[in-house]
Amino acid sequence: MADMLTRLESLAQPIKVAIVGAGHTGKALLYQCHITPGMECVAIADIDVPKAVDACTTLECKHEVASDQASLQDVIARGAIGVCENGEFLAQCEGVDVLIESSSAVAAGGHFAAVALESGIHVVMMNAEADLIFGPHLMHLAERNGVVYTSSDGDQPGVMQRLVREIRLWGFELVMVGNIKGFLDRYANPTTIVPEADKRFLDYKMCTAYTDGTKLCVEMALMANALNLKADVPGMHGPRTDDILNVFDLFDFERLHHDGTAVVDYVLGAKPYGGVFVVARTDNPFQQKMMNYFPSRQGNGPFYVFSRPYHLCHVEAMQCVAEAFLDHDALLVPTHGFKTNVYAYAKRDLCQGEKLDGIGGYACYGLIENCSENVDLPGLPICLADDIVLKRDIAKDEKIFLRDVAYDATRADYRLYALAAGGPGMVTL
Repeated sequence: MADMLTRLESLAQPIKVAIVGAGHTGKALLYQCHITPGMECVAIADIDVPKAVDACTTLECKHEVASDQASLQDVIARGAIGVCENGEFLAQCEGVDVLIESSSAVAAGGHFAAVALESGIHVVMMNAEADLIFGPHLMHLAERNGVVYTSSDGDQPGVMQRLVREIRLWGFELVMVGNIKGFLDRYANPTTIVPEADKRFLDYKMCTAYTDGTKLCVEMALMANALNLKADVPGMHGPRTDDILNVFDLFDFERLHHDGTAVVDYVLGAKPYGGVFVVARTDNPFQQKMMNYFPSRQGNGPFYVFSRPYHLCHVEAMQCVAEAFLDHDALLVPTHGFKTNVYAYAKRDLCQGEKLDGIGGYACYGLIENCSENVDLPGLPICLADDIVLKRDIAKDEKIFLRDVAYDATRADYRLYALAAGGPGMVTL
């Protein structure tokens, strides 16, 4: 089979891509579609239409604003990028082959993905929170409709999955899938994060979710649910180190291996920030001898660490789009249902009657936990912790349970979650 670039260059018609979300990542995806052979962005949606218009204008893309489904189809037919407010228009558009969901809206992102899959459109998720909390249901929708649903390449989960595929191809046994994080402050909020967020051109709540560890836990839960892994402790260990090779001194890999299930975890402070790693094992004496031959050391055996120093979200996403459309290949899906989830913990003392403000807010952070340990008393998933009211006081760093909040089970995100949670390892609301 020809390499991917050659195949894309040989296409008679480009892969027609639609993007939901015109923020930092969405704009970059629009650019990457524009320069990647065999790709064409035909539509982009954002609740802030001027933001989507600005993205097209800045990148010198011919575009027109569409107010409804019919006008969107007409704009695309005339060779311009259709810009609209409602992502559902893109998800139902006949001229779209692949939808990339890159908004930061959990409920809406899940809805748009579901509509696209039911419309026979492949979906690549760059909305990790919606991917986690609705993923098992969306995976089944994709199977039912003969299309692909997958987490995106370029984000840490997709990059980690490629590493896992490699070490398994080499005959190594997986022991740990890991993330490399530069900084962690569980109590960051959208006010304290302003200077850092402004430097990175990030939304304040999004940057808060990166800093307080919630995003990290969401990404590692995606890995666990796809590969049948677990968290060794709630929130993972996350030891601090300046060198990834120090993991052999920081984790008891013999114990973890003896337990029989590979784990997800992370290290804090090792450079380069944004990298990922896996720890794998081989008991074969010949393979161990050969591994010690290479000048770039991964360890002394039987455990070895393999790392990748970067992830390039929008740049690498295009291969995932191409594989979905051309090969019907999903890079990463929650094959094992909810093995883990990310539950809400109080960032500060919270009072009865207080309204929670979700991921990256002032009220709570999220920690990954094994769902098998939450069956009798289910926690409140952090992805559902927005705009709901506490029924009791919660102390700082205390876990928030579903029974502690007043929620509407008929609300769109809770209904979609109930469909997803009907799978392995979870209770139904």
